Amino acid sequence: MGDPQTDQRVWKHRTMTRHWKKVVVALFALVVVVVAASFIYAKVINKADKEFDSGDVKDRLTTTTAATTDNTTGSTGGVDATGVDGTWVIAEGSEVGYRVDESINGFDTTANGRTQEITGEYTIAGTHVTTGEVSVLMSTFKSDESRRDGAFKGRIMNANTFPTATFVLTKPIDFGEVPAEGTTIPTTATGDLTLHGVTLSVTFDVEATFQSGRIGVLGQIPIVFADYGIPNPSFGTIHTEDHGLLEFILIFDRA
Repeated sequence: MGDPQTDQRVWKHRTMTRHWKKVVVALFALVVVVVAASFIYAKVINKADKEFDSGDVKDRLTTTTAATTDNTTGSTGGVDATGVDGTWVIAEGSEVGYRVDESINGFDTTANGRTQEITGEYTIAGTHVTTGEVSVLMSTFKSDESRRDGAFKGRIMNANTFPTATFVLTKPIDFGEVPAEGTTIPTTATGDLTLHGVTLSVTFDVEATFQSGRIGVLGQIPIVFADYGIPNPSFGTIHTEDHGLLEFILIFDRA
């Protein structure tokens, strides 16, 4: 006969071993589920829009409707024999967005949101844009994820306190030539960008396209969150970079 105390210890040891094996298996299964879910969301469910390009600008110039009519000629206002002199206003087809690279449990993806709630105008004289300002309503940005939108409007951009973002031109933009119909001209823009209540001077590349009697402007502005006092969007197992892109297509019609 065996020692009862020894037998009890062996029984307890085997019971504990079986228990911990179950715990390990359950934890492993949970990790597999979390990793699989992260992969599916990052690579399948999350649908970031592609970056704006010059083709998008030309499409919007031809598929959206000019808002004004030239009172002198009776034709749709835009680039004609008189050139581009005058005031131009933001029109249908304009869109501003953000783009941020993020990682979900090690799987890389991109978060982005966009809005078309944009106002503003620019003045052109000869080959220069002399003055201008654009304003964007921050509470109207939307992505493919409602929780991301809530965080963007609340904790990240605090849209209730800082309802708009603005860009004000501080240096004339030089086209170098009076544009011809269908021409795309690369140049740079310099101005004061206000985000999250902080204003900084920025200089960035833009492309201006003159087509169908309208003007389309394409550009991106790199944004370092800390520069504007914007909290890093990282949360839990979602890690984002400390910077992103402000991207835009601005369509203009004559005022």
